[in-house]
Amino acid sequence: MSADQRASSASALTILAEGEVEIQGRMPWSSNRTFLVTVSLDGTDLAAVYKPGRGERPLWDFPDGLYQREVAAYELSRWLGWDLVPETVLREDGPLGEGSMQRFVNADFDQHYFTLLDDERHHEALKAMAAFDVAANNADRKGGHCLIDADGHVWGVDHGLCFHVAPKLRTVIWDFSGAPVPENVRDDLRRLASCPPAALDTLLDPAEIGAITRRATSLARLGVFPDPGEGRPYPWPLV
Repeated sequence: MSADQRASSASALTILAEGEVEIQGRMPWSSNRTFLVTVSLDGTDLAAVYKPGRGERPLWDFPDGLYQREVAAYELSRWLGWDLVPETVLREDGPLGEGSMQRFVNADFDQHYFTLLDDERHHEALKAMAAFDVAANNADRKGGHCLIDADGHVWGVDHGLCFHVAPKLRTVIWDFSGAPVPENVRDDLRRLASCPPAALDTLLDPAEIGAITRRATSLARLGVFPDPGEGRPYPWPLV
């Protein structure tokens, strides 16, 4: 990340954390109550996606507070230096109560994982996302959760169903199965295995953090991307 990008990211985090929030409307096609909002601070407006805890449907296999996992995914991506997840903060004072606030990606929404895969220029980012999902145990990586912005940067969104202790990886990103994990990604995974980000301590259970380090160790040691195996490793719908 360049110095300009770091400054832009820091500015976005400040606006998301401190700005005044105005709800613009509910996001379509969301299983939980998810809102497009405008966050304003010192004359600067930023579009964001707000996921309040009170808008979540109870799940039998995940505890309440999926919005905290959205924040944890950003903190993990930032700590790894992979820049895959848009800036995301925890807001206790949201219009509908505590929830996550994530910078809205102004993307080409005709693009998704399956179209991005056709262009080899995106393979580096998609491989990093595949490794991220293994470490985070992403149970819901649909094709539409892979976005590309006007600058050609690939982003991953919707990480509420991550970090479970039990194996739950469900993803569309199986095209790299058996291919080598890039060495720089393996180095970052080794670093993660030895010292997970402290920011996760207030967002996840200690057992979940331990599971992250074990998955990172395993993937770094294996050195190739896993194959789907048996079971139901694909989300539905695919996009």
